[in-house]
Amino acid sequence: MNTSSLIFGLLFGSIGIGFFVYGKRQRAVVPLVCGVALMIFPYFVSSAILLVAIGVALVALPYFVRF
Repeated sequence: MNTSSLIFGLLFGSIGIGFFVYGKRQRAVVPLVCGVALMIFPYFVSSAILLVAIGVALVALPYFVRF
């Protein structure tokens, strides 16, 4: 693991905590699921570029998908 993976993992994990709390309080499924995914996926992705690509997609997903 390199430094960029750790920093991006921390960044997306913190955003994931925010999405998770927001989704739980508002009873919104999409931010809740995206929050959990943002907290978990850095453990399974080792490439920094792929980490950023998946993270940005998961952060943008609640904006485009609304239930």
